[in-house]
Amino acid sequence: MEILVFILGTILGSFYLVVGTRLPLKENIITGRSRCDFCHETLHWYELIPILSFLLQKGKCRHCKKKISLIHLIMEICTGSLFLAGYIYLGFTIRYAIYLVIVSVALIIFVSDLKYMIILDSPLIIGSILVIILKYFEVGFKNTGIAIFYGVLLLLIMLLIKFLGDKLFKKESLGGGDIKLCFLIGLTIGYPQIGFRLGLICLIFASFLALPYALLSVYLNKKNELPYGPFLISAMIIIFVFIEKFSHLTILFS
Repeated sequence: MEILVFILGTILGSFYLVVGTRLPLKENIITGRSRCDFCHETLHWYELIPILSFLLQKGKCRHCKKKISLIHLIMEICTGSLFLAGYIYLGFTIRYAIYLVIVSVALIIFVSDLKYMIILDSPLIIGSILVIILKYFEVGFKNTGIAIFYGVLLLLIMLLIKFLGDKLFKKESLGGGDIKLCFLIGLTIGYPQIGFRLGLICLIFASFLALPYALLSVYLNKKNELPYGPFLISAMIIIFVFIEKFSHLTILFS
């Protein structure tokens, strides 16, 4: 089962990379065939086997011999590893199903936000719907409603932060995608009594995760803008997996 889970992750990782790179450009991700980024030659099935094809082709296109970006291999290995780690830690449970949804959304956000500074609406909408359905089977109708309420509340708080940031810095301080992402965060970790406070902890935790990247980005590129979405959703995944440990911190907001 562990091998199957890892293989499934590598296959989906390749697909998530396509979604994150093509959807912001309005390209078709369903019927469009995979192709080389350089010579645009359509790729055959044996050129699309996750990890194996990259290694056998020595990281080069079979047609034009140009080097294939290493991000393809990294994405496939990372997705497979995340799927496997979640299965080992959470087991074959509803929580694991929710974990797969948020990891999938996270990987697409990583690609689109880091490459284009865009958080796509469609993964957030699909991810939120799937989490709501899975939450219903995990905690029931009433608690799912509470989780949705926490999602809306966290979204409104992030909207307030954006409003204050825009006034303070005299320019856009947060993207709309970051604000919408907060609904999914509040929804996912929005368990009764601790959910909203965990959402606030997630916002703080995400800032700490983003700090090293922000400092390095300013130092190397002298940019004062950074993609915040990947750090938000990374914080959410960590809190979701280790929720029992993070729940002790909610006393800070009691």
